[in-house]
Amino acid sequence: MSEYESVVRAARAEDLARIVELVQEHVAYEKSHPRAPGLAARLGAALFEDGARVWVLLAETPRGEVVGYAACSEEFSFWDGRHYLHMDCLYLAEGARGHGLGAALMDAVTDLARERGFGHVEWQTPDWNEGAIRFYDRLGAAGRPKQRYSLAVRPPANG
Repeated sequence: MSEYESVVRAARAEDLARIVELVQEHVAYEKSHPRAPGLAARLGAALFEDGARVWVLLAETPRGEVVGYAACSEEFSFWDGRHYLHMDCLYLAEGARGHGLGAALMDAVTDLARERGFGHVEWQTPDWNEGAIRFYDRLGAAGRPKQRYSLAVRPPANG
C-alpha cells in the first residue's frame, strides 16, 4: 500500500486540532493575514453541532496522518434559483501534493454534492496559484473570471 494511497473521510470532532493546524498552513501558503483567536471553537460549532450545513472531508494516509482537507457548505444561486455546494477550501500539506489525494478529495466533494442533491460545486482559487489552476483544468472544471471582495461589518455604534 502506497504511503499516499487515497483515503478520504468525513472529519470527526477529534480531528479539530489537526484541521486548525492545516488551516493555519493554508492561510500562510496563500499569504493571507492570521485569523482571530478562537478558530477551533468557531469551527467546532460550525462543523459538529446538530444541523450543521458545513462539511469537511479529510485526506488521510494509511498510517492515520491527516494531510489535507476540503471544506464545503451549502450556498444558494439566485440566478439559478437552486442550492449548490460551495467548496471554500481545498488544501494539501506540501509533502502530500502530487500523490492523487487532491483528486480523491475532489471525488469526495462531488460525491457529497450528489448525496445532498446539489447539481454542481463551485469554488475559487487565487489567480497566482498556477498549480491549482492546472489541477482544476485537468479535472474538466470551468473557470469564471471574477474579482472576489470582502467587506467587514462593524457592530453598531453605541449611542
